[in-house]
Amino acid sequence: MNKEELHNIVEEEQPNICQIVAIKNNEIVYNDTWNNYKTTDNVHIASVTKSIISILIGIAIDKGLIESVNQKVLDFFPDYVIKRGEKTIQEVTLYNLLTMTAPYKYKSEPWTKVCTSEDWTKSVLDLLGGRNGITGEFKYSTLGIHILSTIITRVSNMTTLEFANKYLFKPLGIKERNNYIVKNKEEHISFVTSKLPKENGWFCDNKGIVTSGFGLCVSAEDLAKIGQMCLNKGIYNEKQIVSSKWIEQMTTPYFKCDEKFAFMQYGYLWWIIDEEKKIYSAIGDSGNVIYVNTDKNVVISVTATFKPLVFDRVQFIQKYIEPFITE
Repeated sequence: MNKEELHNIVEEEQPNICQIVAIKNNEIVYNDTWNNYKTTDNVHIASVTKSIISILIGIAIDKGLIESVNQKVLDFFPDYVIKRGEKTIQEVTLYNLLTMTAPYKYKSEPWTKVCTSEDWTKSVLDLLGGRNGITGEFKYSTLGIHILSTIITRVSNMTTLEFANKYLFKPLGIKERNNYIVKNKEEHISFVTSKLPKENGWFCDNKGIVTSGFGLCVSAEDLAKIGQMCLNKGIYNEKQIVSSKWIEQMTTPYFKCDEKFAFMQYGYLWWIIDEEKKIYSAIGDSGNVIYVNTDKNVVISVTATFKPLVFDRVQFIQKYIEPFITE
């Protein structure tokens, strides 16, 4: 199979893909675009944002701004008034947020309630806890981990966006991001569903705190740099961006999911595809992916426009993209 044939396969079988970048042995060996996108265009990477937040938490721990993942969430919110009768929230830790084992008082995420509130962080804290205590049950949450961004903001005395620009994006040669502000529900929906390239932005709440669970807009080339840094145990251009210890912890499986999540394992906001071969991924809605195969020294990044229920992107990478660059 040549590049043109692969291009056509992507176009036919995965029509919402915008960009793919593949790195083998620290060199870009494949870089292609679809849907009239350029290599430098930005795409909303959806839940891949979660994995970037995990890296930022690791950097904050490296710098001593956070003691450890075992710190209680409420340590960072001494001003929060606990609701009467609530006892569980006092025991919730960063570990629970990072591994999606934090308990919440809802069956489905209350997007309208949180996103129309005056204080997203307080609104999310009000949802944390519950009568059942901390059961260790996996409960995937996008709104709930917004707290992580607020924590970075509080411990660093800079916004999470400034923190990310200074300690992650700039060292990787990624252009600075700006706050992406929407005025209403319609603009929020358009941000998620529009198929046009995005600004150099990161979706933020009404207080200017960037979202932890979604909202970052970057290119596949940017994602590949992040993946390469992770593959190199936190090093990029001979500079330690985040500790190798954190990369190891971040990509260690702590929970095995059920059929709903393809029986994958979960680390600190990263999916573990194959523990033995050390293959792990950041995965977002619409099939946005950073795929890291430590065993083969490969990084593959994919960006894609909004399309619900795309669950086969990693399998597609392993069936077509990875063999193309390794064989």
